Amino acid sequence: MKKHVTLYKKVGQTPLQCLELYRTTQEDMTGVPMAYAGRLDPMAEGKLLVLLGDECKVQEKYHTLDKEYVFEVLFGVTSDTADVLGLLETCTVPQLSKQEITKVTRKLVGNIELSYPHFSSKTVKGKPLHTWKLEGTIDTIEIPTKKSTLYTLSLETLEQKSVQEVYVYASEKIETIPRVTEERKALGNDFRRVDVRRCWEQFLEEHNPEDKLTIARFRCVCTSGTYMRTLATLIANELNTCGLAYSIKRTKIGRYFPLPFGFGFWLRLF
Repeated sequence: MKKHVTLYKKVGQTPLQCLELYRTTQEDMTGVPMAYAGRLDPMAEGKLLVLLGDECKVQEKYHTLDKEYVFEVLFGVTSDTADVLGLLETCTVPQLSKQEITKVTRKLVGNIELSYPHFSSKTVKGKPLHTWKLEGTIDTIEIPTKKSTLYTLSLETLEQKSVQEVYVYASEKIETIPRVTEERKALGNDFRRVDVRRCWEQFLEEHNPEDKLTIARFRCVCTSGTYMRTLATLIANELNTCGLAYSIKRTKIGRYFPLPFGFGFWLRLF
């Protein structure tokens, strides 16, 4: 039997839903232990490494795999989840150029310390951060940080989309998540979907639907556990504005070997 399989998690799926859907398509997987190595947020998509059988017992050796992501940052809009599935706030956006953004990406490459998102599964005092946030007690604790390495971070495209286009895109992503009715997750209130929908509707009402918003697409190779949502927020802050992760796609999982001057290659890919 294979030790692992690489699946593609869609936007709206949880890693567990992706894993269990695969199981239903494989007759020989009935009763076989399966575990994913590396989470992906509900609003993110891309490669998900799933361990099979006895390989689940050595899951730790897969926890340090490097990753590549392609992600987009929407400027001028932020949220408490740092992606489109959160409660929104807006801010002004200065004129942004490719040169200014590239200067920021070069500055961030290397060793970096990033805070965990408030809506994440990182535990503090035995309780996930997202629970602290939903309970309204997040300000009573110190938000933990994680040391990461950004091997590469580059700007791929810089474009503009209308407020209407952004609203439609975000609204469709929000509805990709199956309705959550489990009692143990009642605090999350179905991802606060009613309130999030209302935020996006209000955003549309308060802007001219034809107004343009700036979106930048980046490619990043980094060490395990680096949150693209946090990185998206940081990039926007470095440009003296706010922003959120408009889209996140994990494109590669493996071992990356960095070389001088921003070069490098993958030693192994899953």
